[in-house]
Amino acid sequence: MKWMKKLFGGAPVLPSVSLPADQAAALAAWRKRPDEDFARPHFRTRYVVVDVEASGLNMRRDRLISIGAVAVSGGMIDPLDTFGVVLRQDEVSSHENILIHGIGGSAQQDGVEPVAALLRFLDFVGKAPLVAYHAEFDQAMIERAARDHLGTALELRWIDLAWVLPELFRERIDAQAQLDDWLGQFGIGNFLRHNAVADAYATAQLLQVALTRGAATGKESAQSFFDTEKARRWLRRAG
Repeated sequence: MKWMKKLFGGAPVLPSVSLPADQAAALAAWRKRPDEDFARPHFRTRYVVVDVEASGLNMRRDRLISIGAVAVSGGMIDPLDTFGVVLRQDEVSSHENILIHGIGGSAQQDGVEPVAALLRFLDFVGKAPLVAYHAEFDQAMIERAARDHLGTALELRWIDLAWVLPELFRERIDAQAQLDDWLGQFGIGNFLRHNAVADAYATAQLLQVALTRGAATGKESAQSFFDTEKARRWLRRAG
């Protein structure tokens, strides 16, 4: 994506990372997994909704602290098909940052070694389409962590509900809005704000609403949501 190239100053230069044999094999096995058929109908697709917590909001400098993910398969959320991990931090984030996400210094220092954490995430995701709200941040933080710790670009496909929802529900909010605005529109609660898994779970419920409306209006696949997002972004630039 153009914004990713801009973020990393052109085509990202991948560092040379030497992984232990078992981790290199796990990464290679993930790469060999079959690509997802993005033309498959929503209700035959496994989507993975993602949210991250980081040491700040700077996509170039701040560090990925945690990843939460919730799968939506066949339009349904399976509470057992969820993922959460805290990545081990060499440097604890600021007190102000900890007050936001609640991941304290000990939890950060006792987290999962970053390579292992990222490989677990990839094993959970497979090649499924990823979904987030304001996905640029989540994607950038995960991609940069993969570049730094795995020495690779993931090249996964993302759907940003911040662009898709206004197209599907023009009668409600036909503009860019905050996540809480959309949650309020559909009476969706969030049991623990700024917790990656809880935020992903709330966003997964929004995705369920989007899938139902999409299927009823001819936007019946992940590819149709990719196209919808692309068109909305183009209109925003042109307007």
